[in-house]
Amino acid sequence: MTTSTRGASAPAVLVLEDGRTFRGRAYGAVGETFGEAVFSTGMTGYQETLTDPSYHRQVVVMTAPHIGNTGVNDEDPESQRIWVSGYVVRDPARTPSNWRSRRSLDEELTAQGVVGISGIDTRALTRHLRERGAMRVGIFSGEALGDEAALLARVRAVPQMKGADLSGEVATAEAYVVPAIGTRKFTVAAIDLGIKGMTPYRMAERGIEVHVLPATATVEDVYAVGPDGVFFSNGPGDPATADHPVSLMRAVLERSTPLFGICFGNQILGRALGFGTYKLKYGHRGINQPVQDRTTGKVEITAHNHGFAVDAPLDAPSDTPYGRAEVSHVCLNDNVVEGLRLLDRPAFSVQYHPEAAAGPHDAAYLFDRFVSLMEGQRA
Repeated sequence: MTTSTRGASAPAVLVLEDGRTFRGRAYGAVGETFGEAVFSTGMTGYQETLTDPSYHRQVVVMTAPHIGNTGVNDEDPESQRIWVSGYVVRDPARTPSNWRSRRSLDEELTAQGVVGISGIDTRALTRHLRERGAMRVGIFSGEALGDEAALLARVRAVPQMKGADLSGEVATAEAYVVPAIGTRKFTVAAIDLGIKGMTPYRMAERGIEVHVLPATATVEDVYAVGPDGVFFSNGPGDPATADHPVSLMRAVLERSTPLFGICFGNQILGRALGFGTYKLKYGHRGINQPVQDRTTGKVEITAHNHGFAVDAPLDAPSDTPYGRAEVSHVCLNDNVVEGLRLLDRPAFSVQYHPEAAAGPHDAAYLFDRFVSLMEGQRA
Protein backbone atom coordinates (compact mmCIF):
# COMPACT_ATOMS: atom_id res chain seq x y z
CA MET A 1 0.00 0.00 0.00
CA THR A 2 1.20 3.49 -0.84
CA THR A 3 -0.60 6.60 0.30
CA SER A 4 -0.48 10.35 0.30
CA THR A 5 -2.55 13.02 2.00
CA ARG A 6 -6.31 13.32 2.18
CA GLY A 7 -8.10 14.29 -1.01
CA ALA A 8 -11.84 13.66 -1.06
CA SER A 9 -12.21 15.29 -4.50
CA ALA A 10 -9.54 13.17 -6.18
CA PRO A 11 -10.79 10.69 -8.79
CA ALA A 12 -10.40 7.02 -7.90
CA VAL A 13 -10.94 3.64 -9.55
CA LEU A 14 -11.54 0.17 -8.14
CA VAL A 15 -10.23 -2.68 -10.29
CA LEU A 16 -11.30 -6.29 -9.71
CA GLU A 17 -9.15 -9.19 -10.83
CA ASP A 18 -11.77 -10.30 -13.37
CA GLY A 19 -11.44 -6.92 -15.11
CA ARG A 20 -14.56 -5.14 -13.88
CA THR A 21 -13.95 -1.57 -12.73
CA PHE A 22 -15.85 1.03 -10.71
CA ARG A 23 -15.01 4.73 -10.81
CA GLY A 24 -15.61 7.12 -7.91
CA ARG A 25 -13.84 9.58 -5.63
CA ALA A 26 -11.08 9.04 -3.11
CA TYR A 27 -12.18 8.45 0.48
CA GLY A 28 -9.56 8.54 3.18
CA ALA A 29 -5.96 8.47 2.01
CA VAL A 30 -5.03 8.99 -1.64
CA GLY A 31 -2.77 6.41 -3.26
CA GLU A 32 -3.11 2.71 -3.99
CA THR A 33 -3.91 -0.45 -2.08
CA PHE A 34 -4.54 -4.14 -2.76
CA GLY A 35 -6.32 -6.98 -1.05
CA GLU A 36 -9.24 -9.39 -1.26
CA ALA A 37 -12.58 -7.73 -2.01
CA VAL A 38 -15.27 -8.80 0.48
CA PHE A 39 -18.57 -7.27 1.57
CA SER A 40 -20.02 -6.67 5.02
CA THR A 41 -23.79 -6.42 5.54
CA GLY A 42 -23.76 -4.62 8.89
CA MET A 43 -25.71 -1.37 8.97
CA THR A 44 -23.70 -0.16 11.96
CA GLY A 45 -20.44 -0.95 13.73
CA TYR A 46 -18.10 0.23 10.99
CA GLN A 47 -15.47 1.27 13.55
CA GLU A 48 -15.34 -2.23 15.02
CA THR A 49 -15.15 -3.72 11.53
CA LEU A 50 -12.24 -1.51 10.51
CA THR A 51 -10.22 -2.39 13.63
CA ASP A 52 -10.93 -6.14 13.59
CA PRO A 53 -7.60 -7.90 12.87
CA SER A 54 -9.49 -10.64 10.99
CA TYR A 55 -9.90 -8.16 8.12
CA HIS A 56 -6.14 -7.93 7.54
CA ARG A 57 -5.37 -7.84 3.79
CA GLN A 58 -9.02 -7.41 2.85
CA VAL A 59 -10.75 -4.53 1.09
CA VAL A 60 -14.15 -4.21 2.75
CA VAL A 61 -17.22 -3.14 0.77
CA MET A 62 -20.01 -1.78 2.99
CA THR A 63 -23.45 -2.76 1.71
CA ALA A 64 -25.19 -0.11 3.84
CA PRO A 65 -25.20 3.08 1.73
CA HIS A 66 -24.55 5.67 4.45
CA ILE A 67 -21.29 5.22 6.36
CA GLY A 68 -19.57 7.56 8.81
CA ASN A 69 -22.68 9.11 10.35
CA THR A 70 -21.48 8.69 13.94
CA GLY A 71 -17.85 9.58 13.26
CA VAL A 72 -15.01 7.90 15.14
CA ASN A 73 -14.57 7.70 18.90
CA ASP A 74 -11.79 6.44 21.16
CA GLU A 75 -13.86 3.81 23.00
CA ASP A 76 -15.03 1.34 20.33
CA PRO A 77 -11.89 0.17 18.47
CA GLU A 78 -11.26 -3.57 18.69
CA SER A 79 -7.48 -3.13 18.40
CA GLN A 80 -4.85 -0.40 18.28
CA ARG A 81 -5.19 0.30 14.56
CA ILE A 82 -7.28 -0.10 11.42
CA TRP A 83 -6.54 -3.44 9.79
CA VAL A 84 -8.53 -3.37 6.54
CA SER A 85 -6.42 -2.88 3.43
CA GLY A 86 -9.00 -0.64 1.80
CA TYR A 87 -12.52 0.68 2.31
CA VAL A 88 -15.40 1.03 -0.13
CA VAL A 89 -18.53 3.09 0.59
CA ARG A 90 -21.35 4.54 -1.45
CA ASP A 91 -22.39 7.72 0.36
CA PRO A 92 -20.03 8.85 3.15
CA ALA A 93 -21.38 11.19 5.80
CA ARG A 94 -20.61 14.84 5.17
CA THR A 95 -20.64 15.70 8.87
CA PRO A 96 -20.60 13.15 11.73
CA SER A 97 -23.16 13.59 14.48
CA ASN A 98 -22.74 11.73 17.76
CA TRP A 99 -21.93 12.84 21.29
CA ARG A 100 -18.97 10.45 21.48
CA SER A 101 -17.50 11.39 18.10
CA ARG A 102 -13.98 12.84 18.16
CA ARG A 103 -13.28 13.07 14.43
CA SER A 104 -14.73 12.03 11.09
CA LEU A 105 -14.23 8.61 9.56
CA ASP A 106 -12.58 10.23 6.56
CA GLU A 107 -10.04 11.90 8.86
CA GLU A 108 -9.33 8.62 10.67
CA LEU A 109 -8.80 6.69 7.43
CA THR A 110 -6.46 9.41 6.20
CA ALA A 111 -4.50 9.55 9.43
CA GLN A 112 -3.90 5.79 9.31
CA GLY A 113 -3.10 5.73 5.59
CA VAL A 114 -6.10 3.65 4.55
CA VAL A 115 -6.98 4.12 0.88
CA GLY A 116 -10.68 4.07 0.10
CA ILE A 117 -13.19 4.92 -2.59
CA SER A 118 -16.66 6.46 -2.39
CA GLY A 119 -19.48 7.29 -4.75
CA ILE A 120 -19.67 3.91 -6.46
CA ASP A 121 -22.64 1.55 -6.78
CA THR A 122 -21.84 -0.73 -3.85
CA ARG A 123 -25.00 -2.78 -4.46
CA ALA A 124 -23.80 -3.65 -7.97
CA LEU A 125 -20.36 -4.48 -6.60
CA THR A 126 -21.84 -6.68 -3.88
CA ARG A 127 -24.01 -8.55 -6.39
CA HIS A 128 -20.93 -9.07 -8.55
CA LEU A 129 -18.97 -10.54 -5.61
CA ARG A 130 -21.91 -12.79 -4.68
CA GLU A 131 -22.07 -14.14 -8.23
CA ARG A 132 -18.34 -14.36 -8.95
CA GLY A 133 -16.97 -14.79 -5.43
CA ALA A 134 -14.50 -12.82 -3.32
CA MET A 135 -11.51 -11.86 -5.43
CA ARG A 136 -8.38 -9.72 -5.52
CA VAL A 137 -8.86 -6.01 -5.97
CA GLY A 138 -6.95 -2.75 -6.16
CA ILE A 139 -8.03 0.82 -5.39
CA PHE A 140 -6.11 3.60 -7.11
CA SER A 141 -6.41 7.38 -6.73
CA GLY A 142 -4.35 10.50 -7.36
CA GLU A 143 -0.98 9.81 -8.96
CA ALA A 144 -1.62 6.05 -8.72
CA LEU A 145 -4.20 6.27 -11.50
CA GLY A 146 -3.07 4.96 -14.85
CA ASP A 147 -3.83 2.67 -17.73
CA GLU A 148 -6.49 0.17 -16.63
CA ALA A 149 -4.76 -2.76 -18.31
CA ALA A 150 -1.59 -2.03 -16.32
CA LEU A 151 -3.59 -1.64 -13.10
CA LEU A 152 -5.35 -4.95 -13.73
CA ALA A 153 -2.02 -6.71 -14.22
CA ARG A 154 -0.85 -5.38 -10.86
CA VAL A 155 -4.04 -6.61 -9.16
CA ARG A 156 -3.58 -10.08 -10.62
CA ALA A 157 -0.01 -10.18 -9.27
CA VAL A 158 -1.23 -9.84 -5.67
CA PRO A 159 -1.13 -13.07 -3.58
CA GLN A 160 -4.48 -14.78 -3.07
CA MET A 161 -6.08 -15.24 0.35
CA LYS A 162 -6.09 -19.00 -0.08
CA GLY A 163 -2.79 -20.21 1.33
CA ALA A 164 -2.12 -16.97 3.24
CA ASP A 165 -0.58 -17.37 6.71
CA LEU A 166 -1.50 -14.10 8.42
CA SER A 167 -2.26 -14.63 12.10
CA GLY A 168 1.35 -14.01 13.11
CA GLU A 169 1.21 -10.60 11.41
CA VAL A 170 -1.64 -9.34 13.62
CA ALA A 171 -1.06 -11.10 16.95
CA THR A 172 0.55 -9.47 19.97
CA ALA A 173 4.33 -9.76 20.21
CA GLU A 174 4.29 -9.81 24.02
CA ALA A 175 1.97 -11.49 26.50
CA TYR A 176 -0.32 -9.25 28.56
CA VAL A 177 -3.03 -9.70 31.17
CA VAL A 178 -6.64 -8.49 31.22
CA PRO A 179 -7.62 -8.65 34.91
CA ALA A 180 -10.91 -10.05 36.12
CA ILE A 181 -13.66 -7.58 36.93
CA GLY A 182 -14.44 -8.11 40.60
CA THR A 183 -13.40 -11.37 42.23
CA ARG A 184 -11.07 -13.55 40.16
CA LYS A 185 -12.72 -16.94 39.72
CA PHE A 186 -10.73 -18.46 36.88
CA THR A 187 -7.56 -18.00 34.82
CA VAL A 188 -7.64 -18.43 31.04
CA ALA A 189 -4.75 -18.57 28.58
CA ALA A 190 -5.95 -16.88 25.38
CA ILE A 191 -3.99 -17.56 22.19
CA ASP A 192 -4.00 -14.35 20.14
CA LEU A 193 -4.47 -15.17 16.46
CA GLY A 194 -6.03 -11.74 15.84
CA ILE A 195 -8.08 -11.27 19.00
CA LYS A 196 -10.67 -8.49 19.31
CA GLY A 197 -10.51 -6.34 22.43
CA MET A 198 -14.09 -7.11 23.45
CA THR A 199 -13.39 -10.85 23.77
CA PRO A 200 -11.16 -10.80 26.88
CA TYR A 201 -13.44 -8.09 28.28
CA ARG A 202 -16.46 -10.44 28.03
CA MET A 203 -14.46 -13.06 29.94
CA ALA A 204 -13.25 -10.52 32.50
CA GLU A 205 -16.91 -9.61 33.16
CA ARG A 206 -17.37 -13.20 34.33
CA GLY A 207 -14.50 -13.12 36.82
CA ILE A 208 -11.86 -14.51 34.46
CA GLU A 209 -8.27 -13.26 34.47
CA VAL A 210 -7.18 -13.50 30.84
CA HIS A 211 -3.52 -14.02 29.90
CA VAL A 212 -3.30 -13.09 26.21
CA LEU A 213 -0.39 -14.96 24.61
CA PRO A 214 1.29 -14.54 21.20
CA ALA A 215 0.36 -16.83 18.32
CA THR A 216 3.80 -18.42 18.69
CA ALA A 217 3.13 -19.50 22.31
CA THR A 218 4.21 -23.01 23.23
CA VAL A 219 2.36 -25.51 25.39
CA GLU A 220 4.83 -24.65 28.16
CA ASP A 221 3.89 -20.97 27.84
CA VAL A 222 0.21 -21.86 28.09
CA TYR A 223 0.48 -23.96 31.23
CA ALA A 224 2.95 -21.61 32.88
CA VAL A 225 0.01 -19.30 33.69
CA GLY A 226 -1.87 -22.11 35.47
CA PRO A 227 -4.96 -21.93 33.28
CA ASP A 228 -8.38 -23.27 34.18
CA GLY A 229 -9.21 -23.00 30.50
CA VAL A 230 -7.61 -22.21 27.13
CA PHE A 231 -9.09 -19.94 24.47
CA PHE A 232 -8.21 -19.68 20.76
CA SER A 233 -9.21 -16.40 19.12
CA ASN A 234 -10.42 -15.18 15.76
CA GLY A 235 -7.87 -14.17 13.13
CA PRO A 236 -7.14 -13.70 9.41
CA GLY A 237 -5.83 -16.01 6.73
CA ASP A 238 -6.22 -19.58 5.56
CA PRO A 239 -6.59 -22.10 8.43
CA ALA A 240 -4.85 -24.69 6.27
CA THR A 241 -1.58 -22.82 6.98
CA ALA A 242 -2.03 -22.71 10.78
CA ASP A 243 0.04 -25.77 11.67
CA HIS A 244 1.46 -24.38 14.93
CA PRO A 245 -1.93 -23.41 16.46
CA VAL A 246 -3.31 -26.83 15.45
CA SER A 247 -0.39 -28.58 17.15
CA LEU A 248 -0.83 -26.43 20.26
CA MET A 249 -4.56 -27.13 20.40
CA ARG A 250 -3.94 -30.87 20.16
CA ALA A 251 -1.61 -30.62 23.14
CA VAL A 252 -4.38 -28.87 25.10
CA LEU A 253 -6.92 -31.50 24.06
CA GLU A 254 -4.55 -34.24 25.22
CA ARG A 255 -4.68 -32.73 28.74
CA SER A 256 -8.48 -32.34 28.65
CA THR A 257 -8.24 -28.70 29.70
CA PRO A 258 -11.53 -26.82 29.04
CA LEU A 259 -11.17 -25.23 25.60
CA PHE A 260 -13.14 -22.58 23.72
CA GLY A 261 -12.48 -21.27 20.20
CA ILE A 262 -14.01 -18.43 18.20
CA CYS A 263 -13.95 -18.02 14.41
CA PHE A 264 -10.37 -18.91 13.38
CA GLY A 265 -10.31 -20.89 16.64
CA ASN A 266 -13.24 -22.95 15.35
CA GLN A 267 -11.32 -23.77 12.18
CA ILE A 268 -8.27 -24.70 14.27
CA LEU A 269 -10.41 -27.08 16.34
CA GLY A 270 -11.78 -28.59 13.14
CA ARG A 271 -8.28 -29.27 11.87
CA ALA A 272 -7.14 -30.56 15.27
CA LEU A 273 -9.97 -33.11 15.19
CA GLY A 274 -9.03 -34.25 11.68
CA PHE A 275 -11.61 -32.34 9.62
CA GLY A 276 -10.71 -30.33 6.54
CA THR A 277 -11.34 -26.65 5.84
CA TYR A 278 -12.34 -24.89 2.63
CA LYS A 279 -12.79 -21.38 1.26
CA LEU A 280 -16.32 -20.05 0.98
CA LYS A 281 -17.37 -18.41 -2.28
CA TYR A 282 -17.87 -14.99 -0.69
CA GLY A 283 -17.97 -15.69 3.04
CA HIS A 284 -20.12 -14.46 5.91
CA ARG A 285 -19.51 -10.89 7.07
CA GLY A 286 -22.00 -8.79 8.98
CA ILE A 287 -24.09 -8.72 12.13
CA ASN A 288 -27.32 -10.35 10.95
CA GLN A 289 -26.54 -14.03 10.26
CA PRO A 290 -29.08 -16.62 11.54
CA VAL A 291 -27.47 -19.57 13.31
CA GLN A 292 -29.14 -22.51 15.07
CA ASP A 293 -27.67 -23.95 18.25
CA ARG A 294 -28.43 -27.60 17.60
CA THR A 295 -27.95 -28.50 21.26
CA THR A 296 -30.97 -26.38 22.24
CA GLY A 297 -32.79 -25.75 18.95
CA LYS A 298 -32.56 -22.00 19.57
CA VAL A 299 -31.99 -19.67 16.61
CA GLU A 300 -29.67 -16.72 17.17
CA ILE A 301 -28.88 -13.64 15.10
CA THR A 302 -25.10 -13.47 15.13
CA ALA A 303 -22.07 -11.45 14.04
CA HIS A 304 -19.78 -13.06 11.44
CA ASN A 305 -16.49 -12.42 9.71
CA HIS A 306 -15.12 -15.51 7.99
CA GLY A 307 -14.16 -16.55 4.49
CA PHE A 308 -13.22 -20.15 5.37
CA ALA A 309 -15.24 -22.93 7.01
CA VAL A 310 -14.87 -26.41 8.51
CA ASP A 311 -15.84 -29.43 6.43
CA ALA A 312 -17.53 -31.70 8.98
CA PRO A 313 -20.56 -34.04 8.65
CA LEU A 314 -23.84 -32.50 9.79
CA ASP A 315 -25.90 -35.67 10.22
CA ALA A 316 -24.13 -37.58 13.02
CA PRO A 317 -21.22 -37.40 15.48
CA SER A 318 -17.77 -38.27 14.15
CA ASP A 319 -15.04 -40.31 15.81
CA THR A 320 -11.84 -38.31 16.35
CA PRO A 321 -8.56 -38.94 18.19
CA TYR A 322 -10.13 -37.07 21.14
CA GLY A 323 -13.48 -38.85 21.26
CA ARG A 324 -16.74 -38.11 19.52
CA ALA A 325 -17.33 -34.69 17.98
CA GLU A 326 -20.45 -33.15 16.51
CA VAL A 327 -21.52 -30.03 14.67
CA SER A 328 -23.17 -27.93 17.38
CA HIS A 329 -24.18 -24.86 15.33
CA VAL A 330 -25.18 -24.40 11.70
CA CYS A 331 -25.92 -21.35 9.54
CA LEU A 332 -29.55 -21.37 8.44
CA ASN A 333 -28.76 -19.51 5.21
CA ASP A 334 -26.47 -22.13 3.70
CA ASN A 335 -25.87 -24.98 6.21
CA VAL A 336 -22.25 -23.94 6.78
CA VAL A 337 -20.75 -25.40 9.96
CA GLU A 338 -20.84 -22.68 12.62
CA GLY A 339 -19.77 -24.63 15.70
CA LEU A 340 -18.19 -27.83 16.96
CA ARG A 341 -18.16 -29.61 20.30
CA LEU A 342 -16.52 -32.69 21.73
CA LEU A 343 -18.82 -35.09 23.53
CA ASP A 344 -16.10 -36.82 25.57
CA ARG A 345 -13.84 -33.88 26.46
CA PRO A 346 -14.54 -30.28 27.59
CA ALA A 347 -14.02 -28.47 24.30
CA PHE A 348 -16.22 -26.47 21.93
CA SER A 349 -16.00 -23.66 19.37
CA VAL A 350 -18.14 -21.40 17.22
CA GLN A 351 -17.43 -19.84 13.84
CA TYR A 352 -18.99 -16.47 14.70
CA HIS A 353 -18.46 -13.72 17.30
CA PRO A 354 -20.39 -14.08 20.59
CA GLU A 355 -18.67 -10.94 21.90
CA ALA A 356 -20.63 -9.18 19.12
CA ALA A 357 -18.90 -5.83 18.92
CA ALA A 358 -20.78 -4.53 17.07
CA GLY A 359 -23.80 -6.75 16.80
CA PRO A 360 -26.54 -8.68 18.61
CA HIS A 361 -25.94 -10.30 21.99
CA ASP A 362 -27.90 -13.49 21.33
CA ALA A 363 -24.78 -15.66 21.62
CA ALA A 364 -23.23 -14.13 24.76
CA TYR A 365 -24.28 -17.26 26.65
CA LEU A 366 -21.34 -19.09 25.06
CA PHE A 367 -18.99 -17.39 27.51
CA ASP A 368 -21.17 -18.75 30.31
CA ARG A 369 -20.91 -22.19 28.71
CA PHE A 370 -17.12 -21.85 28.86
CA VAL A 371 -17.38 -20.91 32.55
CA SER A 372 -19.55 -23.98 33.15
CA LEU A 373 -16.91 -26.21 31.57
CA MET A 374 -14.25 -24.78 33.88
CA GLU A 375 -16.54 -25.15 36.91
CA GLY A 376 -17.20 -28.75 35.98
CA GLN A 377 -13.53 -29.53 35.55
CA ARG A 378 -12.67 -27.93 38.88
CA ALA A 379 -15.40 -29.89 40.65
